Order: sequence, then C-alpha cells, then structure tokens
Amino acid sequence: MSEKEDPIKMHKDANNIMEAGKYEEAKELFLKTAELYRKKQNYFDATTMLYKAGECSFALKEYKKAIEYFMQSAELSFDKGYDRFGISALDYAKDSHKALGNTKEVQELTEKIKETKIKLESAF
Repeated sequence: MSEKEDPIKMHKDANNIMEAGKYEEAKELFLKTAELYRKKQNYFDATTMLYKAGECSFALKEYKKAIEYFMQSAELSFDKGYDRFGISALDYAKDSHKALGNTKEVQELTEKIKETKIKLESAF
C-alpha cells in the first residue's frame, strides 16, 4: 500500500490540515479517506470522515454540501448501529438547514432527532 493510500495517515493529515484552517483541502482529503475506510469496511471511521467533511463545508459556508455529508454520515451511522454518532450528524445537518433558512427541514430533523433519542433511551 502506498503512503497515499494509507487511510490512517490520510486521516491524521486531514485533521492537521483542518486545524490549520485549510478547509477545502481538508474536506477533499476527508472524503477520499472516507471512501478508503468504507472499502476496508471500517465504517466507524468512514462515518467520522464524512462528518469531518461536513464540518469543513459548514466552516466554508457551503451549507448544502455540509447537509449532504452530514446526512451521509448519519445514514451510515444508523445503518451500522452508531446511533449516538448519527444523532450528532443529524444535529449538524439541522444547523446547516437553519443557516439556509430551511425551517421545514429544521423542524423535520428536530423531530427525527427527538424520536431517535427516545428509541435509544427505551433500549436501555
């Protein structure tokens, strides 16, 4: 495996690039890393990378893209049983919709988050 294809190194590099405020570059690397993690069936880190790509898009005020990445992260999280992480992704997607003034979507996500939290609490 070449250094370029090492998702762990890419993950660390993307975090460092994001911390340096280079959100566009970090976003692209997070997305590439998410795909590599997914191919290796490391779904938790794939959801994390999609979430981080969403954070970069949010910082760049690319709210539609942020919603896309947060929703992908949430869907994969719920599919693989990472429900609490999925709720965090939905919450950030809600904030992105709020930034766009999408009140209907904000209400829908607020309700979905509430329902999911109730399901989680009743499971314990």
